[in-house]
Amino acid sequence: MTIAAHFEIEYLQYLGPDGKLVTDLPTGFEVKSLLPLFKQMLYVRVFDTKAIALQRTGKLGTYAASLGHEATHVGIGASMRPEDVFAPSYREYGAQFMRGVRPREVLMYWGGDERGNDFAGPKNDYPWCVPISTQCLMAAGAALAFKLRKEPRIAVSCCGDGGSSKADFYAALNSAGAYKLPLVLCVINNGWAISVPRAAQTGAETLAQKGLAGGLHCLQVDGNDLIAVLESMRRASERARSGEGGSVIEFMTYRLHDHTTADDARRYRGEDEVKAGWAREPMLRLRSFLAGKKLWDEAQEKAWLEECGKLVDVEINAYLESKVQPVEAMFDFLYADPPPDLLAQRAAAIALEKRNG
Repeated sequence: MTIAAHFEIEYLQYLGPDGKLVTDLPTGFEVKSLLPLFKQMLYVRVFDTKAIALQRTGKLGTYAASLGHEATHVGIGASMRPEDVFAPSYREYGAQFMRGVRPREVLMYWGGDERGNDFAGPKNDYPWCVPISTQCLMAAGAALAFKLRKEPRIAVSCCGDGGSSKADFYAALNSAGAYKLPLVLCVINNGWAISVPRAAQTGAETLAQKGLAGGLHCLQVDGNDLIAVLESMRRASERARSGEGGSVIEFMTYRLHDHTTADDARRYRGEDEVKAGWAREPMLRLRSFLAGKKLWDEAQEKAWLEECGKLVDVEINAYLESKVQPVEAMFDFLYADPPPDLLAQRAAAIALEKRNG
């Protein structure tokens, strides 16, 4: 029998669930560099907790929690340069905070105010994308522009395990392979696409291997291991910047919260599964590792969590104090020359608002 091709998918992990190294660190890796990123992960978790509380008290719309994804998100954001382009889905807050997005902007978006998408930091980044995986195509387009302009920039996009089953995802990776684009597609496999389990979505042994069809470099990573996340992104970024083409990275993590605050995951997954997810979560292992290196202790964590609470409260207050836009704002930014029927609707909306006081 003649073999046409042979493939394999590498699995990358450095830090086990117990916080101990399972292999040697990457060459030249500085352990101290993990400390500010761990603090950022804690900050994201505090923000997440407070955002959920806002939603539960009616001060925020439906919110997508990032609990359990902190290492993957922060690691992706930390690996990018300011001039790169990020095309997120709708829960990668850790990556966006690393790139300059303010928490108040996240809250404004989930509070129903599109001004939250006008980021204070990364003006070239794409807004949040709720339609599944369409952001992957946007990132592919940006990557093509970088190649045509001969710019040493990369485009990075995130989708979930369910998103990797969409035609948009396949079209993006196929374009990246055909044109050898500087694109990194991050598949954040948290086990569930709302209530659909990973096993019911695809017969592929890994989600990373889907990139093989497009000729991309593929890698599966322990997404709860910050070191592995950083190293995988370093490899993919260097490949992209040097003209070697794109990558698909599957980050194995777990969704510790409901899909969104409009979901109740207890209806479709068992307590034992969630308990096992908590045993593998990213904060636990990194805290243990840093403590073992004498870089972190309980006193430091208590002080930092208090500081995080204060910092997040400043962002919450900025969101709560933001002025509501006038009703005509929903019409004013659609067309340069609005059609007559839209102008009539605008006038009716203003009249109705005045009538209702």
